[in-house]
Amino acid sequence: MELTKYWASALDDYVIDLAWSPDGALLAAASGAGPVRLLASADGALRHELTGHEGGTNAIAWNPGSQLLATGGQDGAVKFWDGAAGQHTATARVGPGWVEHLAWRKNCLAAAAGRKLSLFNPDGAVRQHLPDAAKTVTALAWREAPSPLLAAAFFGGVRLIEAADGALRKEFPYGNGIQSLLWSPDGRWLISGNQDPSVHLWVPDEDNELQMSGYESKVRHLAFDHTSRWLATAGGQDACIWDCAGAGPEGRTPVMLPHDSPVCGVAFQHAHSLLATAALDGTVKLWSLERKQPLRATVRMPHAPSRLAWSGDDRLLAIGSEKGVVYVLKTEA
Repeated sequence: MELTKYWASALDDYVIDLAWSPDGALLAAASGAGPVRLLASADGALRHELTGHEGGTNAIAWNPGSQLLATGGQDGAVKFWDGAAGQHTATARVGPGWVEHLAWRKNCLAAAAGRKLSLFNPDGAVRQHLPDAAKTVTALAWREAPSPLLAAAFFGGVRLIEAADGALRKEFPYGNGIQSLLWSPDGRWLISGNQDPSVHLWVPDEDNELQMSGYESKVRHLAFDHTSRWLATAGGQDACIWDCAGAGPEGRTPVMLPHDSPVCGVAFQHAHSLLATAALDGTVKLWSLERKQPLRATVRMPHAPSRLAWSGDDRLLAIGSEKGVVYVLKTEA
């Protein structure tokens, strides 16, 4: 398997977020300066440029079943856009702080600004304003099965919120800052990457939790493979891969995938087993965990990557850079 350059597109600022549309036809790319570009997956052609948010855009998220794109920004607003037409359809507000986190579950959008957390319909109507978190919300993640739950992290813990009525189901205390949050695809594991630095795992349906420490720096990047067995984490110059089969990874020796500079991104394909890792020196590697070695797909970007995103069909890997360039690579056997 190889990675070959497919196309590139320059934005006006740091690439702060990337997201593929559900049908794979468009790549949404948000710059720190505010605008959001919708680029054709076939050739990178600009389809639409959305005005984004005054002061800057922080997060973007496609509705999983339509061409509706949500964006959150420094103006405290959530904006909804018809991606096919490139038109603004609605604006909603969470609170006075920056909207830094967005997460869709079907036709429900969770949005966080500071300590505020709200749920919205696709038309921008408020479903529910949830009780304030104890501290600033730092990450959001939805679980679909075995029962729908929203996980919201903040300094001091994680709340689990029922999707049906917004009720608090559980709260897990954690005495440090949480940088990232992720559910395993099967819904068993809830993972946090932490400031202390460590990785913490909860099994909410079994009232069990585990922790792995020893990282060199804050753990900002997490990814699960589609089988829910392999957890990729980044908190140093190696991508650290944990085996979550059975009782979980605690006490097991992880697989270490080396880079020559700090790893700044990990991304598993959606339905296949390849893992992409990126480092601050611009190196992007493609790994097969069966071989535990990089494939013939190591490439070097001219700038440090800021985001990694696989297309829904796993053929294209989008890479955002700190210098504002979006690169799209194609996998070839």
